[in-house]
Amino acid sequence: MTSTVPTAVQHIEAQPPITMFGPDFPYAYDDFLAHPAGLGQIPATEHGTEVAVIGGGLSGIIAAYELMKMGLKPVVYEADQIGGRLRTVGFDGCDSSLTAEMGAMRFPPSSTALNHYIDLVGLETKAFPNPLAPETPSTVVDLKGESHYAVTVDDLPQVYRDVMNAWNACLEEGADFSDMNQAMRERDVPRIREIWAKLVEKLDNQTFYGFLCESESFKSFRHREIFGQVGFGTGGWDTDFPNSILEILRVVYTEADDHHRGIVGGSQQLPVRLWEREPQKLVHWPAGTSLKSLHEGAPKPAVTRLHRTAGNRITVTDASGDIRTYQAAIFTAQSWLLLSKITCDDSLFPIDHWTAMERTHYMESSKLFVPVDRPFWLDKDEVTGRDVMSMTLTDRMTRGTYLLDDGPDKPATICLSYTWCDDSLKWLPLSANERMEVMLKSLGEIYPKVDIRRHIIGNPVTVSWENEPYFMGAFKANLPGHYRYQRRLFTHFMQDRLPADKRGIFLAGDDISWTAGWAEGAVQTALNAVWGVMHQLGGGTDASNPGPGDLYDEIAPVELPED
Repeated sequence: MTSTVPTAVQHIEAQPPITMFGPDFPYAYDDFLAHPAGLGQIPATEHGTEVAVIGGGLSGIIAAYELMKMGLKPVVYEADQIGGRLRTVGFDGCDSSLTAEMGAMRFPPSSTALNHYIDLVGLETKAFPNPLAPETPSTVVDLKGESHYAVTVDDLPQVYRDVMNAWNACLEEGADFSDMNQAMRERDVPRIREIWAKLVEKLDNQTFYGFLCESESFKSFRHREIFGQVGFGTGGWDTDFPNSILEILRVVYTEADDHHRGIVGGSQQLPVRLWEREPQKLVHWPAGTSLKSLHEGAPKPAVTRLHRTAGNRITVTDASGDIRTYQAAIFTAQSWLLLSKITCDDSLFPIDHWTAMERTHYMESSKLFVPVDRPFWLDKDEVTGRDVMSMTLTDRMTRGTYLLDDGPDKPATICLSYTWCDDSLKWLPLSANERMEVMLKSLGEIYPKVDIRRHIIGNPVTVSWENEPYFMGAFKANLPGHYRYQRRLFTHFMQDRLPADKRGIFLAGDDISWTAGWAEGAVQTALNAVWGVMHQLGGGTDASNPGPGDLYDEIAPVELPED
């Protein structure tokens, strides 16, 4: 493991690989997907039954794909384009091979359910150039006007290694890191649950920053400041300081911030290929059926209204005015849309679920990319012999700058800035060109001898997810005290526990998952919802391959008292 501030336990190749299947709900989704018995079946009398799938992001497309394989007819509604926050864009006037990842751009190997689908559709991945990763030629850390050039963490000043050691010690002292990491590698569910139950009760009310401050290892404000600005794995984490420490522990336990890979050609290919894919093993539908063919080429438009009708059906109105009624529906868009863009009956969900959706805390996020003529950053400075420009972490406005190329003689892209929360909001009023000018000025102060502008060959592309009307934020991040809310949303697929008049619509998407912001969470909650729909329609799993609902009572998330 090589990262700016590595986590406590170094990866040993002989150890079992870790997976993002816990610690809240340690179910082996990758085993479920790989089993030859499949995900389950429904009664023949239900074949062809329509199921609404609201949202054509990764979670919605995977849910629709698996429902179709079972013999159901998913009806996908999408307000914008297939992919959601797997959004890959090009640059006007530039070669089509030049792309920018406006949403998800790096995926850890621990995303084992996600990787099932990446492999299924034949996508290629390659190492992502995170700070100080082995594949990253060089990294510059620029704080308070002072820059440090490094190929490995050992090239940085001693204070950075002190911060690394403080973080390692903090995780061991306050979060049983080594024990949990090993239990997750071994998929030791009883041990995972034992450790996590104690930590949830102890830490639910604690912020990330408060967790650091309580550690003797982080008594130095200077160390906490550097840690916030430089962080671990992918860069600075001070924008997460107000969030629940439980959110951070989920990331480090599962190595979600390590060994990242990008999808060659862009991540949006994954949902698009699943949309177009013709599965070999299909029930009910003829060979050659795909989601695209079932929809005559395009999904239905944005949903404008959801309400319950007689027989506990879910009735959906879309932007064209079309009204359809379903026995079951899966809602995969960000939950805030149910509070604003979509007219909803209160009767859709229990009141405590509405409260959980209202309390969901979304993180802002912005990016800006420019296309350049070549990876000029690999040129060597004649005086120092160093790369003229590097992957950059800084406390300036840009915060994180990533250099992305496909070879020395090909056009390349620069993510001039990737920011979250308050740092993202600073960019919100500015146009793409205004943003670029500020970014070039900041980077010019770090690299005064490099004329980045001279290499730019097209207009910048940018996104602020908080300003996207069908997202209103990048991803969920629980605040202290939000564990109970997240548990309600994640466990919503277990509808036998709900009143009869509150069943039939299922929540999915990464904001419903415990690992929001990671595509793996979108996959896992999609599979939960698929199990829920199958169960509601009288179907079930093969005894040799129990689904997440079948094992729920054995691995249910910790339940904290409400009083």
